[in-house]
Amino acid sequence: MGLSVRVVRGLTLSLVFLGGILVGTAGVTISASTPAMAQSASSIAVQGNRRVEADTIRSYFRAGPGGRLGAAEIDEGLKALYATGLFEDVRTSNAGGRLVVTVVENPVINQVAFEGNKKAKDDQLKLEVQSKARGTLSKPTVQSDVQRIIEIYQRSGRFDVTVTPKIIELPNNRVNLVFEIKEGEKTGVKDIRFVGNNAFSRSRLKDVIKTAESNFLSFLQTTDIYDPDRVEADRDLLRRFYLKHGYADVRIVSAVGEYDPSKKGFVITFTIDEGPQYRVGTVEVISNVRAIDTSDLRSRVKLSPGSIYNADMVEKSVEAMSIEAAKRGYAFANVRPRGERKPETRTINLAFVVEEGARAYIERINIRGNIRTRDYVIRREFDISEGDAYNRALIDRAERRLKNLNFFKTVKITNEPGSAPDRVVVNVNVEETSTGEFSIAGGYSTADGFIAEASVADRNLMGRGQFAKAAVTWGQRTRGIDLNFVEPYLLGYRMAGGIDLFARKNDASNSVSYDITTYGTNLRLGFALTEELSFAPRYSIYRQEITLPDQYNNCKYPGTTPGSIFSSGTPSGYHAHALPVTPGDECYADGEASLAVRKELANGPVTVSMVGYTTAYNTLDNNKSPTSGLYAELKQDFAGVGGDVNFIRTTAEARTYYEVVPDVVGVLKVQGGNISGWGSKDLRMLDHFQMGPNIVRGFATNGLGPRDLTSGTNNDALGGTKFWGASVEFQTPLYFLPKEIGIKVAAFADAGNVWGYEGPTSWSVTGETLAVGLDSASNIRSSVGVGLIWDSPLGPLRFDFAYPLKKYCAQATLGGEVCDKTQMFRFGGGTKF
Repeated sequence: MGLSVRVVRGLTLSLVFLGGILVGTAGVTISASTPAMAQSASSIAVQGNRRVEADTIRSYFRAGPGGRLGAAEIDEGLKALYATGLFEDVRTSNAGGRLVVTVVENPVINQVAFEGNKKAKDDQLKLEVQSKARGTLSKPTVQSDVQRIIEIYQRSGRFDVTVTPKIIELPNNRVNLVFEIKEGEKTGVKDIRFVGNNAFSRSRLKDVIKTAESNFLSFLQTTDIYDPDRVEADRDLLRRFYLKHGYADVRIVSAVGEYDPSKKGFVITFTIDEGPQYRVGTVEVISNVRAIDTSDLRSRVKLSPGSIYNADMVEKSVEAMSIEAAKRGYAFANVRPRGERKPETRTINLAFVVEEGARAYIERINIRGNIRTRDYVIRREFDISEGDAYNRALIDRAERRLKNLNFFKTVKITNEPGSAPDRVVVNVNVEETSTGEFSIAGGYSTADGFIAEASVADRNLMGRGQFAKAAVTWGQRTRGIDLNFVEPYLLGYRMAGGIDLFARKNDASNSVSYDITTYGTNLRLGFALTEELSFAPRYSIYRQEITLPDQYNNCKYPGTTPGSIFSSGTPSGYHAHALPVTPGDECYADGEASLAVRKELANGPVTVSMVGYTTAYNTLDNNKSPTSGLYAELKQDFAGVGGDVNFIRTTAEARTYYEVVPDVVGVLKVQGGNISGWGSKDLRMLDHFQMGPNIVRGFATNGLGPRDLTSGTNNDALGGTKFWGASVEFQTPLYFLPKEIGIKVAAFADAGNVWGYEGPTSWSVTGETLAVGLDSASNIRSSVGVGLIWDSPLGPLRFDFAYPLKKYCAQATLGGEVCDKTQMFRFGGGTKF
């Protein structure tokens, strides 16, 4: 028993000793790993790297306290290596008491390719994706590229697009990255709805926004595709439209686009809270800057008491007052509009408060996004530059000018703090749009017959902001070539300079018995006096010649008196006859040109050299399709600066537009002119005003006014030295057709007259005299009619049916009547394809 106890005790001690050894051994293993995990970064072993240097990988492991690497530092290093996108896998292990980092590098992209893309070009897609040839392949980046490609197609209205990335492995850890694209069909906007609009109709509001509904002409437009960014911009356009028309409380509550499977397109709904329409109550200018007199600024206010409140006019008033204050030496003056609403009277009392603004200077103007357009083209639209006082009104004005250039799809100007508290950095972000155009146009008009035109133009030539165009015209009765060039900032000033070169030939027609050839040039300038008023001086010189078919020029008899024969030749361009000829003789049977025309022919080609100007006033809300505002212009030309012709010509025109009821726009137009000769040179027949449907529709070209009453002649229109015209017209869209088609109907009434012929009435060479008729200030012509106007994507077209209410006739020299020439139906326009 005792032996057994001793044996048991011995075994117990042995086990305890062995356990101690094992525990000690285990303790040695654990403690041995701790130095390996806590070694310095320079002792890290790197495996698996081919392109990335080992020292570069080690640099991502930064030592912690005491210069040693712990578990936290190793974890941070692993995350940093993954974040580089260079590695597919990164692992750490312990070997021989050292930390070993094993990496698997991402493959190198040999080529990025796209398959199945027809609506988006490879170059466009390559600019958008982040995966690039000779770069490393990163799966998160590839997924991001897939989303970018999808967004590109969605912006063009293709929401069914699918993009599948495929990786083709190559030797030496290289791959080809291929994006397979299924574009799907274009997803258009099938319906645009407005909720809460009481003051304006649906069709009127659809004119305001850029998004359009799909129709049978959708293949010609892109605005009918669903674009969330455009819808958001439309929301702002609607808000500004309502503010412009006095709805100061308006809210565009929402703009929602929803896909309708039954219509296979989007339905966009704008929810509007209009509020009441306000008028202007009182208007006052308050100056908190002692040196600024409010009377100097009051004239710059563009609203008056009682007028409909207009947020655009408030903005322009602030701008004009800010500029006026800056001109008087107060660049930091801040004009702040303040409006006090009076709901009970629906008026807004306006106060423009002038305060001393914060003294801030423009440190830098950054231009971003312009690829083709030169920086200076954008900078010159600013009235301020680096180092000048910061003025928000002038910044807003520059943004408006840049948008009006039509060089850019979007323009956005933002500010950020500069290097000092009184410094501001201005950032100009633009997105360019196409400015070049090649077009082939063809059409028909009742005046010129069939006509075709080919032209190439660019309104931002070589990114310099210049306009250039070359056009060739060829038709039944007209042929010509035109070259145009405009430099909008001549000699560095805000002044446009242009030159036109032209050559045209118009053949005889049923309203004109002669051919006329004209070629020459125009030199012109143009600059804005104010936002609404412009002035454009010009100089023109051209050569003009008329020719006649033989049958219209075969009755002129050579001699100083009727019946006599020239013994020493004939006048230039005349035929000699053996017998005397008078109106009514046989040779008049095939018609004869008027004496005034034949005398112009005998005089030969003439050169017209003249200076002139145009002053225009424009407050139209839209130059292309106006609904309100006024356009007026005065033109004067003074011929006789050299050349063969002397005259002073003055014309004036004014058009005013007013929306009588929603979607019905009234247009009132008045025009008039006068021309008179000066010096010793007579006024030519060709310099007279030749009028027709340009003042009274329902009459042919050159169809009304003074006319040759000589029997046997073509009774050519002679023109007059004075004219006037007036027209009232109402236009409205056809409600049963989509508004985007751009078709309107019009009803109109015209009245006008041309009189006062002062051209040649006799010719001593042949002894003939001219019988002039239908030449009276009291012979007022008038007409009524209807028209169809189509502002088509292919070009403007207009069809007019006019019924003359009043026309005049006169007795011819040998009996019969000579009357104004009418043309009840008239069509004009063209197409581009």
